[in-house]
Order: sequence, then C-alpha cells, then structure tokens
Amino acid sequence: MNSINIRFDLRQIRAFFAVAQTLHFKQAAEVLCITQPALSRLIKGLEENIGAALFARTTRQVELTAAGILFLEECQQAFIHLERGVQLAQRANTGDIGHISVAYNDFSINGVLPLILDLFKEKYPDISIELIYMPSHEQHKAIQDHDIDVGFLIGPLKLKGIETHRSALERVVAILPKRHPLAGRKSLKMEELAEEKFILGTESGWREFREYIFRACMKAGFTPKIIQEASTSNGIFGLVAANMGISLYSECIEKFRREDIEVIPIEEELSIETIAAWNTAFISPSFRLLRDLLQSELQI
Repeated sequence: MNSINIRFDLRQIRAFFAVAQTLHFKQAAEVLCITQPALSRLIKGLEENIGAALFARTTRQVELTAAGILFLEECQQAFIHLERGVQLAQRANTGDIGHISVAYNDFSINGVLPLILDLFKEKYPDISIELIYMPSHEQHKAIQDHDIDVGFLIGPLKLKGIETHRSALERVVAILPKRHPLAGRKSLKMEELAEEKFILGTESGWREFREYIFRACMKAGFTPKIIQEASTSNGIFGLVAANMGISLYSECIEKFRREDIEVIPIEEELSIETIAAWNTAFISPSFRLLRDLLQSELQI
C-alpha cells in the first residue's frame, strides 16, 4: 500500500469537526472563537489537500457530502486512537505501562520472587515483565552494564553505583535421602556431615552458593566431598533422592517438599540472603514502581 502524504493539520480537523457538528459556519466559528472567513479558509484548505469536497453549501444550509461523512467517521476513529496514544504516553512516563527485565537465580524463583511478581502484576497489569534465569555471579556484570533492570541474587553485594534491598533471609537446611541414617532427626550440626558425600550445583551456575557452602563446611572443620553436580535445583533433589549423596539448600525448599527426600534444619546460624540489586545510573519509570513496592512490602 502506498503511503499518503498528509498535508493538513489539527487546526483544520478541529474546524472540520466544528462545522460537521453544527452544520453552520457562523456557529462553528463562534465555537472555535475565530472569524467566519478564517474558518472558511481552513475548510477550503482541508478540502484542497484531501482532493474532495467535504461539505455541500447553499445559501440556506450546509450538509456533509458522501466524502465528508466517510472522512468524519475515520477522523473520529483516529482521534480515539490519538487520545489513547496520549494516555499511554502519559502512563509510560509515570511507569504505569512499560517493560521490566528481571534476572533471577534458583533460590529467588523458588522463594520470594513469585510473591513479589504476583503483587506487582496485580497492581500494574499493563507492565510486561521479562524473566531471565541468570546465576548470581553473572548478574553482577549484567547489573553493572545495565543489561537488566533488576537482579534477584545471593547477597550481600557491594559494588559502586549498585543499590540493593534484602528480599529474603532463609535458613540453610540439609537435604538427605529418605533412607539415610540421619533422616528423621529434628536438626543436624554441620560437623555431623563431615563424612558425607555432597551433591552441589555446578560451578558455572552455582558459584556463589558453592563458595558459601565451602566456607560453612571449613568453619565446621572439614572440606565437603563432592561426588556429583547438577545444574538445577531439581537435578540436585533428584540425585539426593537417588541416594547418591546429600546437599545443603535454602529453607525455601519447604514450599515444594518432595516425598522422596528429608529436609532437616542446620543448628548453626547459617542463612542465605536473597537481594534485589539494580544500577542507580538509570531507573526506568516502570522499574521505579517495582523498586517502591519492594521497599514498602519487604521489610526484612
């Protein structure tokens, strides 16, 4: 379809609407607060630009031509879209409509993040959210480079220009096979796991948590014996259920407890902090709304 070179302006359209509604040039001129000759020039210029007569004029009356009727109908639709465009632009400017990119790790998506997103979508249904799985250590660079609006990752995080907010603080638990000799205990000490075979997340996807586990184990006097690795939480749970070894995880596992594994609290004060982190160099109007919700709803 060939493009049309539109050469008229909104003043002419306003003049056209006024005459179409009143079917009287004098009355239309009074509505527009202009002189009748000025109104006639606007209508004449519009008709010349369109290449069709929009009004049939006699000394006694003014009527819309067939072309004028069709033009009026389409202009009314155009102004509906234009008005909606203005409303959407205003809402986008305040953040009420737009797009947010959110990176997450295993602990956040299995823990607090679904609640946060549910609250946000209920309040701002027109803001689209792009979810991107990304290990914590990869999120550091993505946040600094502003590749994402916000990341949910293991904390703490101290980087220049990066602001954070704690979204969850969860105890560390041991995950054991159902038939494990320690299964059924109400709690365990880290030192009791010294001779166990560990199943951990891979280095590429779980670097931050692996380092945390190594520090906790070494503080208890041993180095964990890693015999299997998995890239996902479900992979870790599956290997534990298969009696391949044990693992450590966040207590958020309680939200989707499996029947084939035992979850036992660790007695030591070990906890995993999940934070939301973002680059303060640029905060979009849409993300500002999510940030405000985080800071008001999650006081941890």
